[in-house]
Amino acid sequence: MVDSNIEEDNSDIKSQNYRDVNTHNLNQEEIDDLFGLTINQKDSAENKGIRAMLDKALQSYERFPMLEIVFDRFVRLLSTTLRNFTAETVDVDISSISSLRFGNYINSVPVPALITVFKAVEWENFGLLTADSNMIYSLVEILLGGRKSITPNYVEGRSYTTIEQAIVRQLSDLVLVDLSSSFHPITPSNFQFDRIETNPRFTTIARPNDSAILLQLRIEMEERGGKVEILFPYATFEPIKELLLQVFLGEKFGKDLEWEEHLYTEVHNILISLDAVLKPKSALLKEIMQLKVGNTIIMDDVPEDDIILQCSGVQMLSGKIGKINNKVAVNINSNLNKKINEDQE
Repeated sequence: MVDSNIEEDNSDIKSQNYRDVNTHNLNQEEIDDLFGLTINQKDSAENKGIRAMLDKALQSYERFPMLEIVFDRFVRLLSTTLRNFTAETVDVDISSISSLRFGNYINSVPVPALITVFKAVEWENFGLLTADSNMIYSLVEILLGGRKSITPNYVEGRSYTTIEQAIVRQLSDLVLVDLSSSFHPITPSNFQFDRIETNPRFTTIARPNDSAILLQLRIEMEERGGKVEILFPYATFEPIKELLLQVFLGEKFGKDLEWEEHLYTEVHNILISLDAVLKPKSALLKEIMQLKVGNTIIMDDVPEDDIILQCSGVQMLSGKIGKINNKVAVNINSNLNKKINEDQE
């Protein structure tokens, strides 16, 4: 009798627990935690849960093999340009190449800022170029003869002066020229300065949720330096998407103008031997063996015939033989090498 009562009590407890589990409703805090939010941190930049998954899907972009090669070339060109611009030892390195939402980037830019909006003319779209305060003040000190200091002296939150804005304009022009040159081996590209904004909210060149590609550069100028960031909305690369998806093959990617000019100069300074040759004459071995000093060999040529100029056995030119200032001369009248003809045309 007692056992049956215990069993009935246990069944009642299990039934009650089952009803409690099925009737339990999630409160707002539990719902926020499920979606990666908290009541006090709904606008936090570090998202979790389902929101993090959604953000990752929106930020995903195709890997562009050629884009990394373009940026590597851009870094080399920019290092030389800034070295000439500042007369200092300059090192430019790529900190990162990443993908993010356009809105997240705009929210991360501190105010006040100097943001250059530039236009990709051939692609009919825009991009952003941002230099941080350390970079701006370092350039001011270098160009205006300031003291060398590892930590630039400046006031936080101070608006940038006209001189500082002018220097950023100069920096932007230099960067855009090198950026255009870097893309040129793939496709003709021209990046033009559009305007400078001090408030990130006025640089809306894409929708907040649009994906963008961010190139972050670290620039060291002896004991000074800073960061430069270049942002391209994903839509900017759409016209050349197929070109950027190509796999890089070193021998097919553009050309290095400096190295090309060096080779051109060195090759054209090579000293070669040019031989003037008459038409060949056949003779018997017996006749050759009987030749003595003072004998005359009668060639098959006549004075009006051309003679051949050749280099290492390769026929190059032909012309009439003559005499200038007691020296034998050849008046060139034709090119025998097809390559020479093609180069001259």
